[in-house]
Amino acid sequence: MKFRLKITLCMIWLLSLSFGIGGSLMIGSSFSSALSQEKAAAEDSYRFLIRTIEMVNSISTLPNTSDIAGILKEMDSMGMTNFDALRLLSGDELAYTTGNTKLSSDTKNTGISIEGTADGKHYYKLSSVIGTESTPLTFIAFYDISDVFAMRSAQYKAYALIFASTIAVGAALSYVISKWLTTPLDKLTTATKKLAEGELSYRADIKTHDEIGQLSESFDAMAQRLEENVAELHDAMRRQEEFMGSFAHEMKTPMTSIIGYADLMRTQTLSDEEQAAAVNYIFSEGKRLESLSLKLLDIIVLRKTELDLKQVSPAELIGKTADYLRPVYAKSDIGIECSCEQGECMLEPELVKSLLINLLDNARKAIGHAGLIRVSSSITPTGCVIRVRDNGPGIPQNAMAHLTEAFYRADKSRSRAQGGVGLGLSLCSDIASLHGGSIGFENCPEGGACVTVYLNGGAA
Repeated sequence: MKFRLKITLCMIWLLSLSFGIGGSLMIGSSFSSALSQEKAAAEDSYRFLIRTIEMVNSISTLPNTSDIAGILKEMDSMGMTNFDALRLLSGDELAYTTGNTKLSSDTKNTGISIEGTADGKHYYKLSSVIGTESTPLTFIAFYDISDVFAMRSAQYKAYALIFASTIAVGAALSYVISKWLTTPLDKLTTATKKLAEGELSYRADIKTHDEIGQLSESFDAMAQRLEENVAELHDAMRRQEEFMGSFAHEMKTPMTSIIGYADLMRTQTLSDEEQAAAVNYIFSEGKRLESLSLKLLDIIVLRKTELDLKQVSPAELIGKTADYLRPVYAKSDIGIECSCEQGECMLEPELVKSLLINLLDNARKAIGHAGLIRVSSSITPTGCVIRVRDNGPGIPQNAMAHLTEAFYRADKSRSRAQGGVGLGLSLCSDIASLHGGSIGFENCPEGGACVTVYLNGGAA
């Protein structure tokens, strides 16, 4: 059963219960009040007749039954009794009677009671014993209250009609209101079904300022987060597939060369010069595999490492690293300039040195031959900032977002020719993250690229 039907049935039940109890109590109260009024009138008329009989009894020393019956007949003929029937009994004998002869003349009970007849009439029966000097008499009077019962019957009929009309109108209004109230729930149900079917972009988009609106906002936020997580998961799977493909490719090329040259040396007789060239090639490809494995190991270890930070001078660390690399870079006519602010901050020196070496190596590969690399640093309240600029060709815009991905290379052919495997910047990104910082890339207006590293390990 739908929720709106449940609401409708509950509202009909409550309406029926409240209207039924209220109407019944109102009609019952009106009926009781009318009966009380009729009872008071009947008792007044009855007492008047009794007093009249008692007066006759006090005036006449020896009144007989016929005298009292005559008085009752005379008063009845004059319309002074207000009763539909009168009975005067001497013992079990009927001394006087008038009115409806079908009414009971039972003398067993005295007092006042309600008595009905077969034709649907209702009467108040008033009965008492009159004491005389001779035989005691029983005086019975019947007061018609049929109008009160007829009024109650008419009220019940009118009430039944009003009740049925009210319930019908209430049911229709209840259904309309419940449908209006549950329409947002229908939208929310549709949204959950769409989400379950895989349509992650579907939103309930319910704009109501109540609990259902709040639920819809929470649901849409959940759906948005789920869509983002699934997108991130797909992207991670794509990058993982690319990583595995790139890793296999990087492994395949040197391994093929090593196996080929080793087989050549094993199966053929080579001159000393050819043998030296083959051994050199095997050695260089082996070193390439070693570099690849070490870089991958560094990345894996870094992501599970907790740093032991030390108080270090970035200027001193950069200066020593530049001095170490200058002779090697000078062979390609590439110079290194340092401009560093003096001061200390909290760093892990070996990791920052590895970061600098990778950034400088990247800049060297971007320049190729004859150029200049500028390294600068500044102290910040949370650590330091290191910038590495080169005067190479710059970074393609479509490569900016992918530079820190493992095995990604903006210029694949040149990087491979220079021995790169696309892991350096991924390693740098992890080192910056471990220091609570980040790495950013931009092209300089004057040409070349600039890499900015924020290291937030803390002030000294």
